[in-house]
Amino acid sequence: MTPLRIAVLISGGGTTLKNLLDWHKRGQLPVQFATVISSNPRAAGLQFATEQAIPTAVIRRRDFANSDQHSAAVFAHCRQHDVQLVVMGGYLEHLLIPSDFEKRVVNIHPSLIPAFCGHGFYGLRVHQAVLEFGAKVSGCTVHFVDNEYDHGPIIAQRTCPVLDDDTPEALAARVFQLECQLLPQCITAIAGGQVQVSHKRTRGFLGSS
Repeated sequence: MTPLRIAVLISGGGTTLKNLLDWHKRGQLPVQFATVISSNPRAAGLQFATEQAIPTAVIRRRDFANSDQHSAAVFAHCRQHDVQLVVMGGYLEHLLIPSDFEKRVVNIHPSLIPAFCGHGFYGLRVHQAVLEFGAKVSGCTVHFVDNEYDHGPIIAQRTCPVLDDDTPEALAARVFQLECQLLPQCITAIAGGQVQVSHKRTRGFLGSS
């Protein structure tokens, strides 16, 4: 399988990026890390990229007049690095997807979309909302990104129980363990041509539990 050239977009600690790097080191992720883009110059995840000699860029939303200009800069950088797939790994900025990157941007969200998602639902806020609602299961979703928050075609989902004594931190840790398996599986499936999109639905990949 020819390695898929990916860009990973981060905003903070880079735990998703580190997980992908670990899968790659074990020979379990058929990708080439073309670039890592951060919306935050102090993002700890940039160090993971630097240690692996992966080109990095900091493209801050505040440096642009509007989302259109910011998004254009992000995807111009991706084109310069011949990126085939953009992976949002804890990326907190809203991007507008240009036509040549439609169905070429994926995100992982720490809930079962369409529940507990959308603008303002990120990090521990998601898990706090799950607990306050009294949901009995939660999980994660990998989906293609469109121009609405947490809205594009779902590729795969995984579930876990919500326990009676859960805190947001405890639930977040359990969901993150699912994320660490599902996102690399989905990227591998995309690299192998196993994911097809028809309108709002994807076909061809369910992944392993």
